[in-house]
Amino acid sequence: MAASADVLRRFASRIGVIVAALLALAWMQRPDERLHVFFPALAGDAIVVQTPAGRYLLIDGGADPDALVTALGRRLPFWRRELALVVVTSFDGQHLPGQVAALERYRAQRALALPVAAPNATFDAWRRALAYHTTPVLTLRTGQRLEIDDVTFRVLDCNDQGALLRLDYGATSVVFAHTAAPDMLERQAPRRASLLVYPWQHDPHTPLVESLRPAAIVYSDGYQTRHAPQQTYHERAIGGARLYHERVDGDIEWVSDGRRAWVITSVQSGR
Repeated sequence: MAASADVLRRFASRIGVIVAALLALAWMQRPDERLHVFFPALAGDAIVVQTPAGRYLLIDGGADPDALVTALGRRLPFWRRELALVVVTSFDGQHLPGQVAALERYRAQRALALPVAAPNATFDAWRRALAYHTTPVLTLRTGQRLEIDDVTFRVLDCNDQGALLRLDYGATSVVFAHTAAPDMLERQAPRRASLLVYPWQHDPHTPLVESLRPAAIVYSDGYQTRHAPQQTYHERAIGGARLYHERVDGDIEWVSDGRRAWVITSVQSGR
């Protein structure tokens, strides 16, 4: 009897330690009333957004499914198995494969995507994953606007070649031009942005970038071309913007409390 009681006490003690650890983890992962835009260092383009109330958005998914699933596992609380919104700005191999893997593990409440010109096996898998959870799929349209918590999601422009998106939170904002078509980059944006997500393969000296006057620019690699501009970091820092790239800075996180914003990276580049 004494031995049995001792075993029970040790078992209860271990359970208590596990429960305490889970509670501590839940406390650390609670919403902090800030907007987080996270760029995991992986192949292609993938962006994870956490709203101030702790809901999650996924924009594209990158080319490495395992890397994206690992990144989501690090970012989302262990009990969270739902995404408030998924967005697809391109159905190519640099943007879609990771999202397919994410949708096999997380249910999306709704999806926004450009029309697909040429369906393929990856697109079919994406559609099946959404259909399994009966997720409604809407077509991205210029002028669309969604309110998620205190964050406003807007489609500034889109066509069959790409999309120009914007998130606003208080006095801060992010413009996603990583799949914007060349003609979109040559237009002026309506309002200044705190952060711009821009393809490294495009020349940043455009009316769009100059009108946005971003405080920071995150350069992405999802867009591929043989005619990338041969420019230094200094030449790309339009208006003195602070520049970031996953190949230099590792994981990149932009954080906003609605009044001011700052950037955290996993690598100290020394620039």
